[in-house]
Amino acid sequence: MHAIRVTILALVAILAAGFSPARADEGLVTIQFYKAGWVIGGSFGEGILTFRGKGYVLSVGGLSYGLTFGGSKTSLHGRVRNIRQASDIEGVYGAGSAGAAIIKGAQAVVLTNQKGAILELSGRQTGLIVNLDLSGLALTLK
Repeated sequence: MHAIRVTILALVAILAAGFSPARADEGLVTIQFYKAGWVIGGSFGEGILTFRGKGYVLSVGGLSYGLTFGGSKTSLHGRVRNIRQASDIEGVYGAGSAGAAIIKGAQAVVLTNQKGAILELSGRQTGLIVNLDLSGLALTLK
């Protein structure tokens, strides 16, 4: 009787392991967006998420309000962590920012969305923009 009980418990443990929630994973992200504004700014662009060997096209958008003037082009690449499926990258990533770029400037950012996805991106910004604003970056799958 004891051996049967142990065997049943072992089978239940194996089956339960097969039905456990998917482990969080990470993917690679490349985005390019343009930002322009005078007090109220806007940004738009596109990107690619590479996740579990498959590519997903991203739409990038956002608004900012504060001391903003000028225009810039930003190209960022890096990784997104803590996602279980590609759609976990979707959402609004918010951050306060202060910066200035004339011609070229290095950019590095770590942002989190409401689903817990963590973007770790770095890259370059070109153009002429001065900003001291609260910004929101929105990513959606196309």
